[in-house]
Formats: sequence, C-alpha cells, structure tokens
Amino acid sequence: MQSIKLPLKVENELKKVSKVAGYLWQREWAERNAGNISMNVTSFFIKEDLQGIGEEIPFNFPKGMGGFVIYITGTGCYLRDLVDKIETVSCILRINEQSNAYAIIWGGKRDGFAPTCELISHASIHLFNSINQPENLAVVHTHPLELICLSHHELFDNEEELNRQVWMMCPEVKVFVPKGIHCTPYALSSTKDLAKVTIEAFKKRNVSLWEKHGATATAPDVEKAWDFLDVANKGAKLLMMCWSAGYKPKGLSNEQLKELEQFI
Repeated sequence: MQSIKLPLKVENELKKVSKVAGYLWQREWAERNAGNISMNVTSFFIKEDLQGIGEEIPFNFPKGMGGFVIYITGTGCYLRDLVDKIETVSCILRINEQSNAYAIIWGGKRDGFAPTCELISHASIHLFNSINQPENLAVVHTHPLELICLSHHELFDNEEELNRQVWMMCPEVKVFVPKGIHCTPYALSSTKDLAKVTIEAFKKRNVSLWEKHGATATAPDVEKAWDFLDVANKGAKLLMMCWSAGYKPKGLSNEQLKELEQFI
C-alpha cells in the first residue's frame, strides 16, 4: 500500500498518542481491545499531497466531512500496542469529497486492518468540533474504572449532584475539569445514537460518561483529553474510597467551590 511521509507536527502528535496509550494500559483502563483514540489532523497536511493515495473504501460519514484527514485506532486492536506498534494498529485516513468513502494514507499495516467500529462516533465528534470548538482536535475513549462504577450508581440520574460530589473531593478536580461530567445515557456501541448523545455531552461538559460503558473526552490534543479523564476519575475514586471506608465525605462547600472559579 502506498503511504506518505508524515509532517513533523503529525509525528509529534503520534508520540503523544503512544505515551497516553501506555498510561491507559497501566491504569487498567484499556483491557484487551477496549477503547479508541482519534485526532483531526486535516490542518497538518497539504491537500494536494494526498490525492490518489490509497484505495477508497465505502463508508457513510456525516455530510460535510469531505476532505477531512483523521488519525484513528483500528478495530480489534489493543491500545497497548500503540506504544511500539502504532503504524500496525492505527491509521491516518482521508475522507473523500462526497463523504461516502475513505482511503488509508498511512498505517494500518496488519492483515485485515480496519478503523475502529466507533468510527462514526469519532467522525461525528470531529465534525461537531470543527464547527463549534475547532481548537479540539483529539478524542479519547477509554474505560476508567471508578467513573464506570459511578455510572451504575443512583447519582448518575442526577448530573448536577454527581458533579458537585466529584468536584468537592479535591480542588484540582473543580479547576481542571471545570465543565464537569456529562451523564450520557446508554446507547449501543458503534451506532449513530451513541454519536448523537456524545455530541450533546460535549456541548456543555468536558467528559462524556457513557452509562455502564466508559468515558470519552475531547481536547486540543490527546494528552489534554487524557488529563480530563484522569482528573475526573480521580474525583470519582476519592469519593468511592470514602464510601468504601464507611463514611460520607465532608467535601468542599459550595462556597469553596465557587471561590475556585477564579483559577479556571
């Protein structure tokens, strides 16, 4: 398969992907083939350099995605392999002008490779971001243990209270996840329904907590998306540690949380 030489900016972003993938594996947030990562790298390429590279594969992308260039992990691939086999288990694809097919222009160097089954969700988020928050280029979906546990708790039915209790555990949680966690209702993986509810989440929150599944964040790069997930999960973990110890945490008061807004 014909492949291109990556711009230096893209190579630097892929190094961040490898680093974050290692974090996810070490945290037990990426069991087997769980989780996926993508990034809108359209602006890093010269459009004319990509013409005629790769065979087009039919796929119904959201209208308006013609010409997008997306880095994305592969279906059935293990995120831990992004550490040292990134060109084997992920790819960069270019969407055609009609938004009805893509061509792999880099990576995917394993037999039977295909982009993640969550491609429609990632594509939809990237289109939303390009219109509403163009600084956000990266999307990370993973399985943070304590956040998933919290999605099974009755607090999940009260988003405002869930966020208050997570924020109150530590000042940094309020400061570094200022918009909080969206309690995203259950939807089947790899469906347009899941893409739709996740986009709704990112209209107001930093993290989309997929009910009984996992969590997703979007940010300017993969490391910043990881930070949202890491800090949000820290708040959930501290809360659950207090519950496990048999007491209700006192937590930061509403006044103290309000005071922290000067640092946001």
